[in-house]
Amino acid sequence: MYTDIDRCVRAVQSKDARFDGWFFTAVLTTRIYCRPSCPAVPPKVENMTFLPSAAACQQAGFRACKRCRPDTSPGSPEWNARADAVARAMRLIQDGVVDREGVPGLAARLGYSTRQVERQLSTELGAGPLALARAQRAQTARLLIETSALPMGDVAFAAGFASIRAFNDTVREVFALSPSELRTRSAGGRHDQPRIPGSISLRLPFRAPLNPDNLFGHLAATAVPGVEEWRDGAYRRTLRLPYGTGVVALAPRPDHIACQLALTDLRDLTIAISRCRRLLDLDADPEAVDEQLRSDPLLAPLVDKAPGRRVPRTVDAAEFAVRAVLGQQVSTAAARTHAVRLVTAHGEPVADPDPEGGLTHLFPSPQALASLDPQALALPRSRRATLTGLVSALADGSLPLGVDSDWEAARARLGTLPGFGPWTTEVIAMRALGDPDAFLPSDLGVRRAAAGLGLPSTPAALTARAAGWRPWRAYAVQYLWATDSHPINHLPV
Repeated sequence: MYTDIDRCVRAVQSKDARFDGWFFTAVLTTRIYCRPSCPAVPPKVENMTFLPSAAACQQAGFRACKRCRPDTSPGSPEWNARADAVARAMRLIQDGVVDREGVPGLAARLGYSTRQVERQLSTELGAGPLALARAQRAQTARLLIETSALPMGDVAFAAGFASIRAFNDTVREVFALSPSELRTRSAGGRHDQPRIPGSISLRLPFRAPLNPDNLFGHLAATAVPGVEEWRDGAYRRTLRLPYGTGVVALAPRPDHIACQLALTDLRDLTIAISRCRRLLDLDADPEAVDEQLRSDPLLAPLVDKAPGRRVPRTVDAAEFAVRAVLGQQVSTAAARTHAVRLVTAHGEPVADPDPEGGLTHLFPSPQALASLDPQALALPRSRRATLTGLVSALADGSLPLGVDSDWEAARARLGTLPGFGPWTTEVIAMRALGDPDAFLPSDLGVRRAAAGLGLPSTPAALTARAAGWRPWRAYAVQYLWATDSHPINHLPV
């Protein structure tokens, strides 16, 4: 979008927050870059230039605005709606792959050479993978400096910097302030105090509107006891992370998501934040989604009634795939029962940092499930074969599921496994892989809602009608599901 100069200028002059994260405004005279909704007086048009990422702005020598804090805007929704190499690379960088494995590791995951990856990212984003990872470290550092009381050494370590000197130099270069000055400026030095000692409290931004009902309702209604729970107005769950484990509590607020993280290793902080944002679909562009869905007159009343629905996703694609198989043709309660048995038998025990909490285990990894005895599963024989086939493919790496997955290739591979029909494949594509256009025309809830609205209710006819909803059919599913009184559609009390 940043190449459409006239559209960018209109967005800046109207201070349109819908475009925050889509592009950044760099001011040639002040050498400062802003988000489109910056409250400052817009610069003259001839003094503006537009760049596609905060990393590109920083690499070009611009400093982040101290008023609108453009580096903390929601992420670009473009990476959620695409599955090409650049989008997959961005999702991997957000998941900390460059910090852990370097650019060669990123390139290997994508199946390209390092030169190709650097060229593609630089061409489209104005910055290579190292600069993009550096910008993310700077953003995480600022978040911790301004919202926590962690010592600066811990902040540098948690944000992914290799040394205190690199941390200090980067913060000064990007924000034109030292870390201590940045902390002093933030709300007079006041910080949200976490309820659980040793945890970190953060605020996760999103683009408004956000309807929390189906988002948190779905997560709470399908929560696996021991791994997930709804407590004190927050969804809590355990996390398996590259360097250790964690527990997160996420609670909806009018203008942000309150996030409280307890980690065994602070190096996992950036990755944990990225996965929580992905879980709640916080980088979505609800205005674009809802505008497209409103174009269907039969769907428009649902959108107008409760705009801003998100797709509840997952923090672990392999975990969700296993749970999708357990949920085939059974009730939500039955699926939870099957999942609890797997967790109890094969999950890794963890300690809940909240003395009143009920989290006890990580969901078992594919490697842990690879040794399970199929005869011990209280499932029909065909379902046992489906589960063991999936677990085997996940454990040996022949079915890679993650933020870097090619959506169509993953669909094709899932289709070769026994017991995987269109419903299971598409629900995994929707919630585990994050494809915004995944669609479930054969789902009973979708068909019932379609019939009630006067939409075609047979899978073929509904798929034809849904062509007008593309590329946001996964969001249409959320609106259709919401017509039912099932607990997944209601924010728990």
